[in-house]
Amino acid sequence: MNNNHLITLAALLRKESDALMADWRSEIRQLEVAKHLDIPTLNDHVPDLIEELACELEACSDETVIEGLKDNPAIHGLDRLELGFDVEEVVGEYNALRGVILNLIEAHDLQVKGLMNHTINRVIDKSIGLAVKTYATQKALEVQQRREEHLSFVAHDLRAPLSTISIAAQLLENRLPNGASDEPTANLLATLGRNVTRLNELIVKVIQEENNLNADPNERARRRDVELKPLVDGLMRDLDPMAVSSDAKLFNQIPAEIIVFADPNLLTLVFQNLISNAISYTPHGNIIVGARQDPEANAVECWVSDNGAGIPSGRTQKVFEKLVTDPDRNAGMGLGLAIVRQFVEAHGGNVSVDSVVGVGSTFRFNLPNRGTSNEASLAVGKT
Repeated sequence: MNNNHLITLAALLRKESDALMADWRSEIRQLEVAKHLDIPTLNDHVPDLIEELACELEACSDETVIEGLKDNPAIHGLDRLELGFDVEEVVGEYNALRGVILNLIEAHDLQVKGLMNHTINRVIDKSIGLAVKTYATQKALEVQQRREEHLSFVAHDLRAPLSTISIAAQLLENRLPNGASDEPTANLLATLGRNVTRLNELIVKVIQEENNLNADPNERARRRDVELKPLVDGLMRDLDPMAVSSDAKLFNQIPAEIIVFADPNLLTLVFQNLISNAISYTPHGNIIVGARQDPEANAVECWVSDNGAGIPSGRTQKVFEKLVTDPDRNAGMGLGLAIVRQFVEAHGGNVSVDSVVGVGSTFRFNLPNRGTSNEASLAVGKT
């Protein structure tokens, strides 16, 4: 095909742009979702797309020469999702544009073949691909968010009735006369208690994994003064079902006067992951949480210590890496200790572990005090 036909079509697209847009809007307004949209919202980037097509035709090339407008279809896909378009309607918008352009070509006795046909389809199909990709990605994120919210509601809502069942079982056992507490009855009550404990443990694990998945490793610490002992007391109450299931005992040995300068939400996740990790590896053992002021480092040193299985020396340097899990057990998604390191570092601190197989492990981290030299690099909350 003579390249003059491509240049002629480029000039025609610019000249008839308003008429093309009017024809295009007439078709799109047949969609229920588009009937009441104002013209700027309905048009969005389509006039720019017509200009992009004209530039591509003028270049007389099989390769894309215009890059400046490439993000517009992606933004268009997100905007259409917010307006309530479905993905078929988004694709239909671009195909309708293709249709009105072909009608314009036919009305001016131009032939659509070769490079002209290829260029028109390349520009429009590229736009469809970008719009659909961002539309589908955002849609998937919204579905995932709703699923996580539903899971969170279910997990939290189950805790209250399970606690009530557990208390009722204990009261029933206490109120039965000694003579009536025969072996079958005792076995039934023991079975009920064990299964309530297991369900509570599963709920704690679900909530913890949800918190880990939703945690932003790039989140900056918003620090304020936090009383450390009450924070850990509350966590231990939440994690008690896991400890009961493992027959592990939790001890909070943090002095009452210890106050840390930290983001309470991030700090909660740090302790939650360290304590639950210790419970998993310390059946029938003890987990001790402690803290002290470290004047030399001008920081508070915290630790979670257990007398559990311990970590082989070859793995201690890797436990804080993301997605690293214990190959010998089902230990979750490998996010917990990575989040511990990232959130401690967000406070300007560091984390380490000392461990001996068969003896136990101690995870330590420090939190710089208010007024330290690295405070300026952190987002600071109100006291």
